[in-house]
Amino acid sequence: MLPRLLLTASVLASAVAQFETLRFPCSQLVTERLDPFNITMDPAKGDIGQLATCTSCRFKEDKSNYWTAVLYFKHRNGSFIRVPQIANDFTGAPNGGMTIYYINPRPPSKNVSITPFREGFRMRVGAPNARRNPYTPGTAAVNQTTLRCWDGTGIGPGTPSVGALDTVAFPAQQCKGGIRSQVYFPQCWDGVNLDSDDHETHVAHPTIGDFNWQVSWMFGTDCPASHPVRLPLIFMETVWDTKPFNDLGMWPTDGSQPLVWSMGDPTGYGHHADYVFGWEGDSLSRAMSSKKCLQSLPDNCDELTIQSDAEINSCTQNVRVPEITEGQYLEKLPGCNPLQAGPEPATTVPNCDAVSTTIGTPQPTQV
Repeated sequence: MLPRLLLTASVLASAVAQFETLRFPCSQLVTERLDPFNITMDPAKGDIGQLATCTSCRFKEDKSNYWTAVLYFKHRNGSFIRVPQIANDFTGAPNGGMTIYYINPRPPSKNVSITPFREGFRMRVGAPNARRNPYTPGTAAVNQTTLRCWDGTGIGPGTPSVGALDTVAFPAQQCKGGIRSQVYFPQCWDGVNLDSDDHETHVAHPTIGDFNWQVSWMFGTDCPASHPVRLPLIFMETVWDTKPFNDLGMWPTDGSQPLVWSMGDPTGYGHHADYVFGWEGDSLSRAMSSKKCLQSLPDNCDELTIQSDAEINSCTQNVRVPEITEGQYLEKLPGCNPLQAGPEPATTVPNCDAVSTTIGTPQPTQV
């Protein structure tokens, strides 16, 4: 454990100096075509933090749901295969999954006091049907969902989402070290609604402040009057191992990039993610108030219970939708998700004959 701690401390020193950050990995729970909002984690069924039987996250108290679309590679023969997720740098040995950050605001923001998420809180970020850049220049949303093309020399320069290797669309070139998807969730809440019909309008990004201050493009300054309550900033990273697909003989003959999101998006603009709050009791609030927890080093956190790699990797959920989604080449993407390149927004396929994803009762996680 000690060598990992020393290396992590060295690499993350600059990030820790900039922001108070709770950083930890969550291993892969399950890959299937289910909506975490409507089926798998419905707060109406009770307190998720108490109902969950285990967690795939490093901290035992975090039973939240962190969801992202799945990345597929399209072979030049027209078939698709799921791109595997791999562990991020300095997170131990989780089974793929993602890296989660909870970040406290700091000056020049005037509202630096955060309000913890409440039981039942949910939100979505991104535009699943977008097939061209949907974000308004000069707003914080412009960099809320991006992709970093690792060139094989390290994690890349610059703040995530505004670095030289970051794009909103899929990278046009091969990425020698893989691709890291990056998501910033909104951090301003209306203070009333735990969710909204579109899972978005009850939250908002803060104003971006000084354009010359690079970090402010994501972390912002002050919350708008419509959404005055400051939340912790949730940032999510997922590393996709695209290295096995860098053989040009597998790419389209015209040289176009071959990656697609699972909802039939070959552009990358439909990148999106979901969050369902599920921390036990006041555990997140305690952690966000502890200087030891906010050093990006899980082992230093004195308010939460650490789980080993074996423990987080053992928490999985059985696939309930009877269809193949990974492990082999597929003739088409799972569900009714034909490729729609736009530039107009994607539309729903009528009379879909795919396997139903309506599951009446969520199954317990497996330990």
